[in-house]
Amino acid sequence: MTENLIVFAHGKESGPWGTKITHLAQTAQRRGFAVISPDYSHTHDPQARIAQLLALRPTARRLVLAGSSMGGYVSAMACAALQPQALFLMAPALYFPYPGWDGEPQGIPPRCSVVHGWHDDIVPLAQAQRFAQQHRAALHVLDTGHTLNDQLPMLDLLLDRLLAEVLAA
Repeated sequence: MTENLIVFAHGKESGPWGTKITHLAQTAQRRGFAVISPDYSHTHDPQARIAQLLALRPTARRLVLAGSSMGGYVSAMACAALQPQALFLMAPALYFPYPGWDGEPQGIPPRCSVVHGWHDDIVPLAQAQRFAQQHRAALHVLDTGHTLNDQLPMLDLLLDRLLAEVLAA
């Protein structure tokens, strides 16, 4: 079993090693975390992506799930089964009223951080606020849009802080 592992889930239109994940993987590695970033680009079905993540059966003494947009939905919905020590969500595509997108995440760990942009035109801020309130997650709202790519230093800082908390526990 791996000691420390972070599993990233990319968004609907991006790939496993896009700008944010590539940058944040370095943050995780500096903290001693192995990094996995599966390729979900073969499907836009969130349930298929969740099934793919669960089939990987990622295990570690300290498991952290992280996801962006659709990957945030995938990561949040996998928490009940994978029981991570922490969850890091970036502009998570939660609470859309479409079949396959409307589930309520369960098993959200107490260490949970959500980052969202004030100007997100894909996922309304209200959906991140709803999740944060229901699950008592830290919510960080930044002056940016959906991709958050112009906020890499802040994302780095927030993920680093979350990983430090996981390691200290």
